Amino acid sequence: MPEISRRKLLQGAAALGAASALPASMARASGSLAAAIYPGTWDEAYRSVVAPLLAENYGVDVDFDPLWAVDQVTKARAGRGIAPFDCFVLDPGPTAAAREADLFDPIDASMLSNAGNLPDGMISADAATVNVQVVGLCYNPTAFPEPPTRWEQLFESPYVERLGLTGFQTTFGTVSLIEMAKVFGGSDTDMEPIFAKLQEALPKVAAVTGPAGLPGLFQQGQIDLMYTNTNNVATLKKQGVDIEFMAPETGAITFSTSLHIVKGSENVEAAHQYIDTAISAAAQSQLMMPPYNMIPVNKQVELVDTLYIDSIDDLADMVVHDWNVINPQRAAWIERFNKEITK
Repeated sequence: MPEISRRKLLQGAAALGAASALPASMARASGSLAAAIYPGTWDEAYRSVVAPLLAENYGVDVDFDPLWAVDQVTKARAGRGIAPFDCFVLDPGPTAAAREADLFDPIDASMLSNAGNLPDGMISADAATVNVQVVGLCYNPTAFPEPPTRWEQLFESPYVERLGLTGFQTTFGTVSLIEMAKVFGGSDTDMEPIFAKLQEALPKVAAVTGPAGLPGLFQQGQIDLMYTNTNNVATLKKQGVDIEFMAPETGAITFSTSLHIVKGSENVEAAHQYIDTAISAAAQSQLMMPPYNMIPVNKQVELVDTLYIDSIDDLADMVVHDWNVINPQRAAWIERFNKEITK
């Protein structure tokens, strides 16, 4: 009778029932792995681009588990040492939380043939950067021939009346609101100034919504101004929406998305092959194109002009944040925004 893997025991005790009675053909093949992936665009992109390349180059099949970052970390914590999947995909905040909880296995850069094609620092002891995001102001050029250039202008007429607000649930929302707080005298740890401004602006703003709602409101013409990443701008522009990206005077914001091997993974070699495929020029050159619009990190990829960035070197001049400082306060900010602003 075949031995059932630890992951199978975790993932499917209820669904499998008498797991020990399953034939060996039902067990996960050795040339396969499970990877968490963000729902939506990331899920579509990695199924369409990365999975076929991984199968072609390494003979490895990948089973994607669509989960938002917080849910990935929660699921891995609940495993109590039994990996529910082999690889995370995480933004900086969840990465810091997962690292603090000791949820990562090491990454061996010598097993990544494409590691040398990434800028210094993008492969670390437990993380491989696969994408960078750029965040700033986005506006309708028809509505605003003279767009705002500073964060504080969002709260002034005629801009505030066409502004779409969203909170701290996403990385782009959090970093944007932090930068707004700073121009009003706040800091990475002091959100009082921006909450005061939000309260003052609330009767005037066009909309307050969750992050997923902003692009639709912009497309429908219910808002003409928002803060988001260039991915959303490129996607809307491809759909014929009048939209442009603007880096505020204090600088555009950047953060990275990275892959990690889950502590206790039973498919470490396949996990490295998956990471290597994701950072390859073959994958990144396709992920860069519509409808995915992901900014590549492989230096062999020539960037297209729809990404609102000329070179990976531009990232060095952008604003970054310390998520070890942000994380302990973020849950309270989310709760407060939902209570006081979203209502």
